[in-house]
Amino acid sequence: MEACPAQLTGAELLAWRRGQLQRGGAPADLDWLLDLAGGVGWQQLQALRLHPDQPVPLQRPLLELEQLWRQHLATKEPLQYLVGLCPWRDLELRVAPGVLIPRAETELLVELASQCCADRPPSRWADLGTGSGCLAVALARLWPGSSGFAVDVSAEALAQASPNLAAHGLGSQVECRQGSWWAPLADQAGGLDLVVANPPYIPTDVWQELEPVVREHEPALALDGGPDGLDAIRAIAAGARLHLAPGGWLLLEHHHDQSAAVLALLEQACLTNPCARPDLEGKLRFAAARTAV
Repeated sequence: MEACPAQLTGAELLAWRRGQLQRGGAPADLDWLLDLAGGVGWQQLQALRLHPDQPVPLQRPLLELEQLWRQHLATKEPLQYLVGLCPWRDLELRVAPGVLIPRAETELLVELASQCCADRPPSRWADLGTGSGCLAVALARLWPGSSGFAVDVSAEALAQASPNLAAHGLGSQVECRQGSWWAPLADQAGGLDLVVANPPYIPTDVWQELEPVVREHEPALALDGGPDGLDAIRAIAAGARLHLAPGGWLLLEHHHDQSAAVLALLEQACLTNPCARPDLEGKLRFAAARTAV
């Protein structure tokens, strides 16, 4: 690898950027790479257009950034995997193949949890299908006096969730458990004040048509929800009453066209007052319900 240029100027960096975009790819993706891997944020990049002689320190040499960009273009591997990081809310999380890359819309699940539990902060909670641990980290930081469980059937996912929790000083507050949905939480039956889940919910036929950057690289285990996309949500809804404390909340993320079906499953599970909530685009993507007090 080359050493970082001591006197790289804004003009040189912008010329390099133009050259990389001639190879293909989206400008926003290349700017993301420059930010997370190179340490040059979007605002700084824009300022260089006005001050092209300004020196630019880089966290990684241009040759390394160029190799990452070429690999992304050639293989469609997500940049988050190539860099090993994903910004989410106010966090930076470790991500790698085998774990779902956190999405912006899932941030709203944290806001929904905060709203639902505003009058009674949870003492014990669980994140089912934790993946990178993004929700578990956010909930633990939201309620530092609580105890949480980060559950995933995938050992690969837990191998990344655990370091993410530890990196934010939450390793003793949140316990990682491996298993399918409620199975690892048998000893918590009737005692969970809040359970959140962003389960696989994409119908198989839809998953098979996703862009290669998602379908060929992110784990099908975290995306493919079966023929109608509801396999995991059925299992989660069915076990909710047994595991939630009186008045405990169940919050779910689901596909943009599944709201009515998910609310029906929550009603069948004898949860009270099931309601739908919209995502950032106004599509009904979240469901909330609770057990009777």
